[in-house]
Amino acid sequence: MARWTADAIADQADQLALVTGANTGIGYETALQLALKGAHVLLGCRSEARAIKAIERIEAAKPRGSVQWLPLDLADLASVAEAAAQVSSAHQQLDVLVCNAGVMVPPAGRTVDGFELQFGINHLGHFALVAQLLPLLQAAKSGRLVAVSSGAALFGRMVFDDLNFDRRGYQPWAAYGQSKLANLLFVQGLARRLKAADSSLLACAAHPGVTATELQRHSSNMQNMPPWLAMPAEQGALPSLRAATDPAVVPMDYFGPDGLLQMRGYPKRVPLPRSAKNQALADQLWDQSLRCCDLADPLPVARP
Repeated sequence: MARWTADAIADQADQLALVTGANTGIGYETALQLALKGAHVLLGCRSEARAIKAIERIEAAKPRGSVQWLPLDLADLASVAEAAAQVSSAHQQLDVLVCNAGVMVPPAGRTVDGFELQFGINHLGHFALVAQLLPLLQAAKSGRLVAVSSGAALFGRMVFDDLNFDRRGYQPWAAYGQSKLANLLFVQGLARRLKAADSSLLACAAHPGVTATELQRHSSNMQNMPPWLAMPAEQGALPSLRAATDPAVVPMDYFGPDGLLQMRGYPKRVPLPRSAKNQALADQLWDQSLRCCDLADPLPVARP
């Protein structure tokens, strides 16, 4: 079977896409490719200066589409609400949302709202953003939601009575794995609710394998990886791009690299970790996320 590359991305003219963390790394490469194919892309990121630099780089590539900064700080739920309101007031629909932004094994810290940084940014910020943009995503003829997870989801464990590591003490890698498993459980829960609502919005996921980006800045082991192991960001973005654009994608598809241990290669469908298929865990995460974000359920469903 032929390798899937960015050349396979269909025309994205008239599509509106939002990519979080789009000023650097695989988020930037995702936004670049969507714009090159004709989409209008919102770069959801915190720093205006870095967003402007990313926009200048994309515009220098002479894309068929266009790019625009959307102020968004996923560590601040008020900022998330403001970003969702800004998009909703300016647009009738949102065709693609790539939940890409994240942090990996930072020093212990809390979001503005008091949550452990990795769970707060990687999961809760995106959960709140999706919940508040659901009307626009569902208004699109064939909307697509992509959650960017990680191979670290394999060792993730949800500890619902200690999500912030207050009792256990902060463990950077355990916190990262928890947040990345949460990404997949969120997509599973969302996909089931969308099916029950007979919605055309499609929720799926991807992971970039081992990719050299700024995400690894807090991990000396990851920073010192040999060049032959870590992929460049443009290749690491391909699973996200396939999940966002391939017309053959179905709900809960998961894309990762096709090489050894899914560390590098070209995107293919990969199996979900067993824990990410647990419906009870997904429902518990959904309910707890609603409480953390102080949101009403946007897709209530009957449960056994």
